[in-house]
Amino acid sequence: MSGPPPAAPAPERLPTAGAAPYGPPAARRILVTGSTGFIGGRVAAAARMLPGARLVLAGRSTGPDESDPAVRYVHADLADPAGLHGLCEGVDTVLHCAAQVGGAEHSARAVNEEGTRALLAEAERAGVRRFVQVSTASVYGRGIFRNAGPEHLPVAPLSPTSRTRAAAERLVLAAGGTVLRPHLVIGAGDRWVVPGLVRLHRRLAASVDGWQARMSVVDVDDLARAATAVAVAPRDTSGVWHPNHPEPVGCARIFDALVRLLGLPAGAGDIEAGEARRRLAGDPVLLHHLAMLTTDHWFDSSRLWRETGCPAGSRFEESLARHAPWYREHLGTGVRGRPGRT
Repeated sequence: MSGPPPAAPAPERLPTAGAAPYGPPAARRILVTGSTGFIGGRVAAAARMLPGARLVLAGRSTGPDESDPAVRYVHADLADPAGLHGLCEGVDTVLHCAAQVGGAEHSARAVNEEGTRALLAEAERAGVRRFVQVSTASVYGRGIFRNAGPEHLPVAPLSPTSRTRAAAERLVLAAGGTVLRPHLVIGAGDRWVVPGLVRLHRRLAASVDGWQARMSVVDVDDLARAATAVAVAPRDTSGVWHPNHPEPVGCARIFDALVRLLGLPAGAGDIEAGEARRRLAGDPVLLHHLAMLTTDHWFDSSRLWRETGCPAGSRFEESLARHAPWYREHLGTGVRGRPGRT
């Protein structure tokens, strides 16, 4: 009886740890996957700022036509491992930003886990020396997270997306790579975080228990700078890093900023979490948001900025103010967010 072909074996450990000094940016050829997505597009833009670096930008679309000899666009689909053959040829650094978010578990696994497995195998075959994956703090599942570093947190994913991204992380870490786990990423192109908060505010029309919980947040452009800084750091950066702004933001501040900067109506009073759950009954997405926003999700991110020397960037209100025109324009459509690949 026929069946799917066997998965590619996990690659050997990439030649990162113990290798010779990493060399100047001018000596590097960098592959960015997911380069047409929300995060990958900003990572690609940050990588283009590296003096002398040559880029291979991979995505499901081939990108714009341009004549920059230092940039090459290629079509790559992680759900088609055979199509990745040769993708890492001549590359010494991979910034892996592509992921399937939402959808059926078999689809997420094909992209996030098996696609990453195949990409790692190509990276090992081509002699890539540094592999950085942009993942998500959702691999921790739910809990109370207060100034928590990755070394103290068990991985306990709950959703199909998080389970398959956690599986991809295990492959990357086993190969000696680097994993970044941001929490809430905001900025132009975000169709999940701020749109979800806006929907929640409109449905509840009130604060919940004073919105006392604190969140880790990062501007997408600051995340892109962090990913690039880790990728080109002269020291070994293997392991897990939190790339959020080091200062957590209280949820009351978050909603105050949404009202002020996006022109939302102010909430009418304060309600208890039980009443909020009753008002949101039947909407699992908003119930998920509520569960998160009523519990601290604050991840210690100081180490990344300190050890790379990269400035931490914008606090939440500054970031939202900069991106507010984009949010105001796009909040009328796709507010709920749709599953898709980045």
